[in-house]
Amino acid sequence: MLRDWREEDVATYAAMCADAEVMRHFPALLSFDDASAQARRICAHLARAGWGLWAVEIKGGAPFIGFVGLSRPEFRSGDVEIGWRLARSAWGHGYATEAARAALDHGFVELGLDEIVSFTVPANMPSQRVMERLGMVRDPSASFEHPAVPEGHPLRLHWLWRLAAG
Repeated sequence: MLRDWREEDVATYAAMCADAEVMRHFPALLSFDDASAQARRICAHLARAGWGLWAVEIKGGAPFIGFVGLSRPEFRSGDVEIGWRLARSAWGHGYATEAARAALDHGFVELGLDEIVSFTVPANMPSQRVMERLGMVRDPSASFEHPAVPEGHPLRLHWLWRLAAG
């Protein structure tokens, strides 16, 4: 279930962002303070815009397993990206795909978007499999060097995936 974040989600989120396996496709782990600040920015955007990176809760189960949702990457003007980050214990259960379908529906139906993109590093096969299950198609001509990742870093190259409305 997608929902707004709660204060008690922040500590769990910070623990996820300090988990080397969860963060293996990101350039660095996040400190508690950095993860907490990121969670607060996510919450502020949700409150302001009414959409964003929602908290994911398993009904009758874990109250917070991560986030799934939509965002506007600062460095890709005009694009809306779908993304996710889930705790290791939530991997392999279809939660990312199920929640992402709900987020896509919100983007296309409620927000009237024409296209939603996603991107990841070439080595992130689990995320690429989610993108494929969502019907997204990789656009090889749109691969890019992520500007937030230092030059020369092995995670700088990102592949872009697209999904059109309809």
